[in-house]
Amino acid sequence: MTDFSRTKPLFHLPDGMIYLDGNSLGPLPKATPERVAQTLTQEWGEMVITGWNRAGWMAQPMALGDRIGRLIGAEPGHVTLGDTLSIKVFQALAAALAMTDRKVILSDSGNFPSDLYMAEGLIEALDRGLELRVVAPEDVADAFSEDLGVLMLTQVDYRTGRLHDMAALTARAQALGIITVWDLAHSAGAMAVDVAGCGADFAVGCTYKYLNGGPGAPAFIYVAPRHADQARPILSGWLGHGAPFAFERAYRPGDRVARMRVGTPPVIQMAALDAAMDIWDTVDMQALRAASVALCERFIAGVTAACPDLTLASPRDAQHRGSQVSFSHPQGYAAMQACIAHGVVGDFRAPDIMRFGFTPLFIDAGDVDRAVAVIADVMANRLWDDPQYQARSAVT
Repeated sequence: MTDFSRTKPLFHLPDGMIYLDGNSLGPLPKATPERVAQTLTQEWGEMVITGWNRAGWMAQPMALGDRIGRLIGAEPGHVTLGDTLSIKVFQALAAALAMTDRKVILSDSGNFPSDLYMAEGLIEALDRGLELRVVAPEDVADAFSEDLGVLMLTQVDYRTGRLHDMAALTARAQALGIITVWDLAHSAGAMAVDVAGCGADFAVGCTYKYLNGGPGAPAFIYVAPRHADQARPILSGWLGHGAPFAFERAYRPGDRVARMRVGTPPVIQMAALDAAMDIWDTVDMQALRAASVALCERFIAGVTAACPDLTLASPRDAQHRGSQVSFSHPQGYAAMQACIAHGVVGDFRAPDIMRFGFTPLFIDAGDVDRAVAVIADVMANRLWDDPQYQARSAVT
């Protein structure tokens, strides 16, 4: 059982701020600056290029992949990381499409737009008469048919926190011969995930949200063991080659998930993630989920009672919700800016969603109660109705 009162002091949290945006960018672990400084000075500075061998830089994508793999229920040796999440979505989807002759990719309107953009670009590039079929999240199961080749879903809806039943949808898809690609961007580190137990074919995710790897931290990809030696990486990068330093003229894929590596790994960013994973290595994911549900329930009850102008946009049943809570309001952007100005940091997602994330590693019941009081003040006294909160910033 994880004692979350001991994890909170491991993070740098600005004075006076209640940070409810770890679902967008996790806060800084206090150990990260020293770990990154070590990489800069003792490794890059003193070892220079020999750091690839002496400091283990080349092995980090697989080593970190296994540490993430524990959090998502993956078999050892079947997760690697590097590149961005969009690139990993592209890789997984391309490999899935290569495994089927069917033409239709099914996704939902709650999927993150970048995933859909990757699908659109891949469809155009492959020129095989492929189709992207997008339905409402609640209609996914009813949209299954024998012409579907790939099911591509984000497990937790980035706007509302709505949670797909990965096990049920994967089982139903595979019974119809459909390959599954799961995006875990809003579930890895937020809740217990079991890609092996669910039988997922491919999964991808990022490390800068709940996993606290920092802005721009590398993404990860999981390939099920049954596919690992057959998956065809459409992005045939040199580090996915079977022998990168043989510098062979023609590409031949590396062993198993290592073939999903593309370019040179981001060493400094991996150092930051390594420091964060030292915390995550101690976390029981079932305990994390229970604590997260309790915090979300407390927040929903408080805001619902104090803010009648806000409409709950997340599922009320915790079993159908990830680790975030969203409310809608016609002036959601301005209201969120007012909350941030008064010390409660969440974020806004168009067209009207105020989004709050709950990470027990650094958020407790007292934080929730203080956040509710601030939000109630913002709404009851229309603090958002101020020109300074109306101007849109580049990042919302």
